[in-house]
Order: sequence, then structure tokens, then C-alpha cells
Amino acid sequence: MFRTTILKRIEETAIMAIVRVETMERAIEIADGCLEGGVDCLEISYTLPNAGEIIQQLSAIYQERILVGAGTVLDSETARLAILNGAKFIIAPNYEESVCKLCNRYQIPYMPGCTSVTEMMTAIEAGASMVKAFPISTYYGPTLIETLKTPTPYLPIMSSGGANLSNIDEWLESGVDCVGIGSLLTKGTQEEIAENARKLKQAVLKHKEKSEEKVNC
Repeated sequence: MFRTTILKRIEETAIMAIVRVETMERAIEIADGCLEGGVDCLEISYTLPNAGEIIQQLSAIYQERILVGAGTVLDSETARLAILNGAKFIIAPNYEESVCKLCNRYQIPYMPGCTSVTEMMTAIEAGASMVKAFPISTYYGPTLIETLKTPTPYLPIMSSGGANLSNIDEWLESGVDCVGIGSLLTKGTQEEIAENARKLKQAVLKHKEKSEEKVNC
């Protein structure tokens, strides 16, 4: 799968489940719930030691039905292991040059966490595919994206934290390229996860319809 294909899929889905899970059984429940609701992008966090195993098994079970990537990747060693386990993208809470170089070498999208515009531009100039507004998304909300996109409208941004069913429309209208969602897509039963995923995906589709109408007017 080419880097551009992966990025296009992330942008089309526009919702990414941020998953921290201890067992494979629970990972499958979450994946099934997300898929049922129309969310097919999952970030498996390396805050838990079994992240590589989860990525490998989910990739084997779902093949290309789900786009599985690695999160909380702090160094190039972890990034390489994640890629070998089948991770299709790498996300981090920080920007690390060695991780950026390694991901570019293997044509894997890298999305580092950045707080300032200077950090974001440094990451993009070095080859990052998208920047994750972290942890500032939680503090500033959707207006953050509008503020960042005003001077840099070409900057691809993923939010992480702060989005929920009540404000998802605001996030999408702000111009964010992908919204990272934690609890809504990882807590509760498979049915509850599916319902939340469905509502989030419906918001994305509605937003895209509105955008197309504006272009055609």
C-alpha cells in the first residue's frame, strides 16, 4: 500500500480510533464495532507492551478492511518494529527527526505531535505527512484548527483530544483533516462502539455533502 493511498484513506475516513487495549479479544471487539459503524482507521498505542502483537494480528485478520497504525511511537527503534508488525502509519506525541527519516525511507506516513506553528512547519519540512495538534487540541478546541489554517491553509492537521458527539460538527467545519477519538470508540460494548462510530461517520458524510454543495454553487 503506497503512502499516498494510506493518506487518502485517512482523510476520507476523517475519524481515527485511538486504541489502548490489553487483550486481543478486546481489540477485535473494538475493531468490529468501529467497522460496523464505518470507521476503518485504528491507531494502536505503544503505551502498552503488546501493541506490536495487536497490530500484527489485526492486520492479519482484517487485511485491508482496516487501516492499522502505531501510536505513541517515541523513537526510530519502535517505529521500525511497528512497521515490521504491519503498521501502515506512525503517530507520536512528539516530533523526532530519526523517526521521520525512517518513515520516509519506508514510505510510511508519519504524524508527529506538535504544539507550536514552528514545530509543525519543522516537521512538515522534514517530511512528516500530517501533524497532530497535541496536546493543544484538548485545550483550545475546534477554533485551534481555524487559527492554524489561516496562515497555513495547506498544512494537514489531525486533532487529538477534545472531540465528541456534541462538537464533532464544529471540528469538521474547522478544516481538520482527521479527528482522533479515544473513549467513544474504545469504551463500552461492541454495539455502543458501533453506534458512536456510526454517528461520527454520519457527521463526516454530512460535512462532505455540504462542502461539495458549496463548491458546486
